[in-house]
Amino acid sequence: MQGFLNLNKPVGFTSHDCVAKVRKLVRLKRVGHAGTLDPAATGVLPIALGKATRLLQYLQQDKAYRGTIRLGVRTTTDDLEGEIISTQPVPGLTLEQVKAALKNFEGKIQQVPPNYSAIQVEGKRLYDKARAGEIIEVPAREVEVYKLEILEWRDRDFPELDIAIACGPGTYIRAIARDLGSACATGGTLAALTRTESSGFQIADSLTFEELEEQLKQGTFHPILASAALGHLPAVTLQATDAKAWCQGQRIPFRPLSFPALTDAEEGKLRLNDEEGRFLGIGCLLASETGYLLVPLMVFEPL
Repeated sequence: MQGFLNLNKPVGFTSHDCVAKVRKLVRLKRVGHAGTLDPAATGVLPIALGKATRLLQYLQQDKAYRGTIRLGVRTTTDDLEGEIISTQPVPGLTLEQVKAALKNFEGKIQQVPPNYSAIQVEGKRLYDKARAGEIIEVPAREVEVYKLEILEWRDRDFPELDIAIACGPGTYIRAIARDLGSACATGGTLAALTRTESSGFQIADSLTFEELEEQLKQGTFHPILASAALGHLPAVTLQATDAKAWCQGQRIPFRPLSFPALTDAEEGKLRLNDEEGRFLGIGCLLASETGYLLVPLMVFEPL
């Protein structure tokens, strides 16, 4: 069995827990995941099965979330899983004030990751350093928020804001909650989070553990094909002779009449298929004296 699973991660599971459970259910050793989710978060967790684990690096990087931010509260982890640092009711805070502050969180922004995160500093995970009581100075890094939409505002002593966020890789929604609280001079923490999209997988198409287990029992579970999961990459179809040479790791002359037009393909990755539409691997174009060569980056037997 090889391909991808669009898992709807339940609350309370780490991403590693999910991989371990899927490994047991599908009876495979080679299982991996893309895009870590915190234990308190739910939603889309892309899982790779079998040889598809080699393809995780080529999946789309953009993500989307629905989250709830609680204002007037600060915690050690920037979500409700951590210890409370301070609480201060803010009944006078208005939605208009919050809207004005949120404008600073769209586009390319500088963000300091939470101290309790999986980022490595000096060879150690930040959460390990934080748990050991080390004083951590985490440098800010640039992330991008494509869209930030207010879904609901609940006006109370500790106001709550439901938001939808579409963002690039490396964006921490907990950090947005924390920094929004700072911008409003109230403190803020993430109260709930669901990932609605990751690596091109949508929550509407995801499977819970219970649904996966039932499909496996019924024999109706079919992994998502690599060609579908990598559909964002330009596709090149190899004729039989070239496909055979490709599967042997050979470079293939790029003949414009044999392949579809590829815009700026020499700068990116390509998805290779045979004439039957079966996935053969990932490659790129390399300039040569006589034109271009298709160079294998990762070769697969037909999937």
